[in-house]
Amino acid sequence: MKSAITLATVMHKRLRPRLHSFSYHVYYLCFALSQRTKLSRRFLSLDKWNLLSFYQRDHGARDGSDLETWMRQILAAHQITEADGDIILLTMPRILGYVFNPVSFWFCLDQAGHLRAVLSEVANTFGEHHSYLSYHDDHRVIVPDDQMRATKVFHVSPFMDVQGHYLFRFLCASDRVSATVNHVDDKGILLATSVSGNHISLSDKTLVKCFLNYPLVTLKVITLIHWEAIRIILKGIRYRPKPPPPLQQVTR
Repeated sequence: MKSAITLATVMHKRLRPRLHSFSYHVYYLCFALSQRTKLSRRFLSLDKWNLLSFYQRDHGARDGSDLETWMRQILAAHQITEADGDIILLTMPRILGYVFNPVSFWFCLDQAGHLRAVLSEVANTFGEHHSYLSYHDDHRVIVPDDQMRATKVFHVSPFMDVQGHYLFRFLCASDRVSATVNHVDDKGILLATSVSGNHISLSDKTLVKCFLNYPLVTLKVITLIHWEAIRIILKGIRYRPKPPPPLQQVTR
């Protein structure tokens, strides 16, 4: 696919013990890792400061090493040989040098463009990262109605325990992308979240338009996280101390 900007809506809805929901509009970069060296524009740079920028060290091994090599090593370790096509990364860019990505998605396709695996790269506000790898046991194509399950092992919200599991659903199309991630415990869905949006062409004009229409969007994200935390505290939801992060980098 061609590199694009994805105009997206992020939604969170907590169902228990108090109802708490919000949504906001953001934009992402969406591009094939094999084409990342062609990502640069006048107002968008690779691995250097600009109005918008994408740094390889913000992802993967976080040492600036090649991201496609890192992802293909993970696929090889899980013997997902079918994912031999493009790897599409959906992530927020740095804005004036700053970014906080709660989650970035790596969509791993086969040669025919079908979805075979997805890596959900999660970050918390404590500077920690963990990834969940979703694929079918028989490595068949992932379609939008499929639910992929993973045990929750990584601390994200200080208002939720590290227990239960996630149910993932994914869509990666030429004009649209979406990811639904529901946190489920023994009583059912505790937290429903989704990211969905449409692609527009990546150009200097659209970059400037997004920058002006969504000013300091990455700062907005981290500000909203703390604002929603205050609202949750005021609703009487208990704070949970942070446990140690998992030792492994990736959970299936």
